[in-house]
Parts: sequence; structure tokens; C-alpha cells
Amino acid sequence: MSDPTLTTGQIDLAGVVIGADTQIQVRDITGLGRPPVRDNDADQPSLDGAWPGPDYYAARPVQIDAAIRTPGDRAAALDLLAALQQPLHTPTVRLTAGTTQALRIALPGRPTKRLNGRVRRVDADLQRAIHGYLPLDIEFLATDPLWYADTEATVEIPLGWLTGGGFAAPVTAPIYVQDGTVAADRPGWATNEGTADTWPIIRITGPCAQATVIHVPTGRTLSLPTLNLTAGQWIDIDTRPGYRTVTRENGGNALTLLSPSSRIDQFSLPPGTSEMRWTAFDATTTARMRLTWRDAYTAL
Repeated sequence: MSDPTLTTGQIDLAGVVIGADTQIQVRDITGLGRPPVRDNDADQPSLDGAWPGPDYYAARPVQIDAAIRTPGDRAAALDLLAALQQPLHTPTVRLTAGTTQALRIALPGRPTKRLNGRVRRVDADLQRAIHGYLPLDIEFLATDPLWYADTEATVEIPLGWLTGGGFAAPVTAPIYVQDGTVAADRPGWATNEGTADTWPIIRITGPCAQATVIHVPTGRTLSLPTLNLTAGQWIDIDTRPGYRTVTRENGGNALTLLSPSSRIDQFSLPPGTSEMRWTAFDATTTARMRLTWRDAYTAL
């Protein structure tokens, strides 16, 4: 299901739009600044002060002070409350570890961005619902404290026959062309326009075998030495925190196809443009690698 379109001043809470031009008004929202930090400071023995350890971001709690306004219509207010709660019951999210829903915000002067997490509280003051005014206390816990672009970015990189991007003039004999027994390679570029590292989903579609994905600036590599895909088959490498899975087109776990030296937990896209390269055996030149990601930001 596609995300609802937001206008300035609106919030999409797990699929329900609240805020400007809706019957659920937002009076205040907190938690949009720097997320909480899990510090590791330690007092210095026999010295003043402390030794600052690494600071890790904790989950980001977002508090929304809202109210349903349906003047004189108590039943309509309760219907809106039920509509707000219904998406939170979705078993595929609520009962599945690691699965999140989105909080999308369209603030004036800023593009729409999103947080990923779970709605933890929707409390209502039912005593005042008789007048069609129903105060709400909502808490969204962003388990990933970073902000993400509202739309996904995608780049698809084919697997070429030629090494190094083709021929360079003048061309002199002998000319060497790869065949199906030599791993072909093809460079490409992925641009993270955000301000923080983001984590791509990598899909390799066959026919190909023995694929390797390389982030050229860092040299980080994901190698699948025993991979063998026929036409129409594919494999997904999801590097996102909380997921970090390798799955086949039939949903089967394929994590064992990664070589022991492949660090899926380090394969991120830093801000800016990264050169991506992949190699594989493919005698048809029809294999493809597709990267999908959302630009990541440290601030709204």
C-alpha cells in the first residue's frame, strides 16, 4: 500500500494522516531534536573529571499532543479514535520482531521525512468526548533515531562484457574480449544526498554465478562465492540495522552464501557519491544488480 500524500503541517502516523486540514489537530510535538544518547563516560581514578567513552544514539521518543475535533458529535470522535488505533493492530507488524511502521512529517520549509519505529501509546480523555473534543496523548518510539528521505533512491548496474568500461582509441590488435569463463565487472555510482550513512538493499538478478559486490571508496566487499542464479532468480542482501538478512526469491534464508569475510554490518553508503562495482560470471550479459536506499539525515 502506498503512503498517503502529505501537505505542509501534516503527519502520517502509521498510515493515518493527522494535523493541518484534518479533524485530528496537533497542538505540540516534542522529540524532533537530537536523539537521546547512551553515554559510556567513566570517572577517572584519582583524578578530577571523567573519561568520555563512545556515545551511541538511543531510541528516539516522539511525543505528540493532539486532539480530535468533531464539534457536538461524540460518535464521530470515537470513530476517528478507532481509525487511529486500527493500523497499530496489524499482526504482521505488532507480532513480528524487527518490523516497524513509519512516522512521516511534513514541516513548513522542509521536505517530508520519516522515522521508523512503533507507536507505543495512544491515550484519550474520554470524559470530554461528549462534546466532540477528544484530547490525545500519542507516543511514537523511533527505534532507528535517524531521519530518512520520504522516497527511495534506486540505481541499477548491469553486468558488462568488457573490462574497464570499453575500448580506448586508438584500438590496436590484439583485442581481448571476455567470455563466460571470466568474471565480468561493471562500475556504477550511488549517491546518498543525506548527512549520515545509510544502508542499502542489494538485489542481484540472474543468470550469474559467484557474485561479488564492492564499495570502491572503502574496499568493503560482499562476496558470494557459491552463488548460482538462473534467469529470473534473484537474491536480496538487506544491510539495514535490525534486518541484515540474505534471502532468495522464494523467501529462503541464504545467509550462508556470504563468505566469512563479508561484513554485512559495515556495508553502508556514506553521504555523497560512492562508486559501486560488482563482478560475476555471466555469459549472457543480462544479469543486473540493483541498489535501493533512502537518504539518511541526522536532523529533520
